[in-house]
Amino acid sequence: MIEGNLLSFRIFIDKKGKVVTELSGLPENKINTVFKDEYTRSYIRTILREGHSKLDGLHAHLENQIGAL
Repeated sequence: MIEGNLLSFRIFIDKKGKVVTELSGLPENKINTVFKDEYTRSYIRTILREGHSKLDGLHAHLENQIGAL
């Protein structure tokens, strides 16, 4: 089995002591390149869509709250 990152969310402190959030994942335009089976591509799109629906708001909220400190 090959592993790969579909979606990641990190909260960390940079070298200057600033709290930073990072949201990254497999770009939509790469799904067809990485996954050959249509069922699997559909499944991956659902995972990414649902993950983003939860994490995008958290990412924005923390960026705004932390940036306001």
